[in-house]
Amino acid sequence: MSVIGKQIKKYRVAKGITQEQLGQLVGVTTQAVSKWERGGTPDAELLPRLSQLLDVSIDVLFGREEQSFVSSITRKLRDMPIDDAYRFAFSICWAIEIGLLQDQSAPDEYMNSFLDHFELKMDKSQYFSKIMKDSGISTVRISPDFRYFFLMVEPKNSIKDHLADIDTLQKVFEIFADKKLLSIIFYMYSRLNTPVATSLISKSTGLSCAEVDRCMDRLCKNNLATKNVVATADGEINTYMFKQESSVLPLLCYADEITKREYRDFIWDLNRSKPLLK
Repeated sequence: MSVIGKQIKKYRVAKGITQEQLGQLVGVTTQAVSKWERGGTPDAELLPRLSQLLDVSIDVLFGREEQSFVSSITRKLRDMPIDDAYRFAFSICWAIEIGLLQDQSAPDEYMNSFLDHFELKMDKSQYFSKIMKDSGISTVRISPDFRYFFLMVEPKNSIKDHLADIDTLQKVFEIFADKKLLSIIFYMYSRLNTPVATSLISKSTGLSCAEVDRCMDRLCKNNLATKNVVATADGEINTYMFKQESSVLPLLCYADEITKREYRDFIWDLNRSKPLLK
């Protein structure tokens, strides 16, 4: 069997498509598909259609999977509508999570159907997947309409060596432990990235203008916001703009995860022999 024949059969079976169905979709006979899989080679003009139907790149059809995998994924995400790209990206993350279990007893067909089944049958429960091994850590939240993925490759040195000191980290947690600051953070992140006057923040959070300015001063010092003074007919006023800081939302998500009392551990593999922070 030729390499391309092996690849066509591999991905046809993974898709659950028969030789007859693939032939109909491509526009050839069942005998032609069978001939490919026994060692023949499709005509070059059929390769783009086969690639599309089997959801793989042409490079993969020729057996160059390892070299082309990353670039293939990049091209696929790049060419998708952005909403579809994020959904597809998460499906890749979920596949990574399943793969990191390294359950060699499960065949590819089972793993594919498992992913599809879980996507279709998920109920309203809060699901989490947690894998902690000496080589790294991964966690996935797979609730019906709220999903995220975290992956950390174990550093050569201790994880602790890469973190700021305790006093510095404490200052960050103090911000999120302050109810007034947290209410401002929630309000500011509910707005578009536009300057907001002290008076509007005060009206929206119930804090006095003096309290808002004190709180915003702390947020500015911690690089979460910037301050500008605007001259008006009634005098100068303070305006603030929140930085689109991508670390804040993950921090809130993981804080919420810690608070959960009722959830389902869909995957739980804590096969780790090293301490987390040695």
